[in-house]
Amino acid sequence: MNIARPNHRTVTRRAVWSGPRNLSTALMRSFENRPDTTVLDEPLYAHYLVATGLDHPMRDEIVAAGPVEQRDAIASCLAPQDEPVSYQKHMAHHLLLTMDRTWLDAIDHHVLLLRHPARVLASYTRKREGLVTVADLGLPQQVELLQRFGRPLVIDSDDFLLRPEAYLRAMCDRAGLAFDPRMLRWPAGPRESDGVWAPHWYDAVWASTGFAAQVEPLPLPEVGRKAQAVFEEAMSFYEVLAAARLTL
Repeated sequence: MNIARPNHRTVTRRAVWSGPRNLSTALMRSFENRPDTTVLDEPLYAHYLVATGLDHPMRDEIVAAGPVEQRDAIASCLAPQDEPVSYQKHMAHHLLLTMDRTWLDAIDHHVLLLRHPARVLASYTRKREGLVTVADLGLPQQVELLQRFGRPLVIDSDDFLLRPEAYLRAMCDRAGLAFDPRMLRWPAGPRESDGVWAPHWYDAVWASTGFAAQVEPLPLPEVGRKAQAVFEEAMSFYEVLAAARLTL
């Protein structure tokens, strides 16, 4: 697939690749509060559902909203934007093995957002029925992106929540942007930019006005009983990524 490279003189594109039940939506809120930034909320989701046939919550609404074709989903990530900064919130598991990869090179900055598998599994299994696999957590895809781009910015949400301003400043510095204090606080409630799936997943973010002030203890015993094999496999990927994370 031939992908036209966008005009980087006018738009800087940042793709943030996260697993589910992470800090990704709050971080999207943070960047959306910048006056120079347009956000895209999971532009590959509808294609992912159609390509896999998976039955996620609100599947029909997500597919109807589209885009469902691979070319159209990719094109949405490279389309012209009203503002000079494009912030793209991606779920790493939406990057299917069957999806073209060349368009990734047209993105200026890639960020890998981590969360300890124990936290992800404890939260995700409350929102989704059925056994969760490592592929559902996006960790293999994040390792692929780490290897493809060599030194993408890798941030663990536990680290971030302890020093949100410091990590936001580092993210801005990597992209050549000035830090804006408005990134630390935002109005509660939904946004027009939210995906149609927001009513099912975004209740906590809709109630928030900033980043959480503390990091909860890891729920290891509970996760170990419910999905020990998945947890152990997930940890093998997470440890590779965590070794490359930014520490401040």
